[in-house]
Amino acid sequence: MDAKLQSQVLIESLPYLRKFHGETVVVKYGGHAMKDEALKAAFARNIALLKLVGIHPVVVHGGG
Repeated sequence: MDAKLQSQVLIESLPYLRKFHGETVVVKYGGHAMKDEALKAAFARNIALLKLVGIHPVVVHGGG
């Protein structure tokens, strides 16, 4: 991702980061994302990022 795209993504996400800061969110995790190594790694990075910005994720198994 180039710098221009990164800055655009950050700008677009700021309202959501403010809105959900300090909140607990439930994240469903299952299916293909649990089997594909690249998706597993991306999921873990995203959960870590949520924690880093002050959002409290609770991961639940998506079934299947």
